[in-house]
Amino acid sequence: MNKNQTIKCNVSSCMYNNETSELCNLQQIWVCACKNGNTGKAEDESMCDSYRSKY
Repeated sequence: MNKNQTIKCNVSSCMYNNETSELCNLQQIWVCACKNGNTGKAEDESMCDSYRSKY
């Protein structure tokens, strides 16, 4: 597995988002299952659990 992966992000409300480069500034992220997300649709199944609001 590639150890130099890039995490792209365009969630401008997240404190870890670098809006200029559209990169996540974290070394690693946690992806978690969404509550009641058993639909088979990507947007319902998982989310970035490392998200923190910059507001």
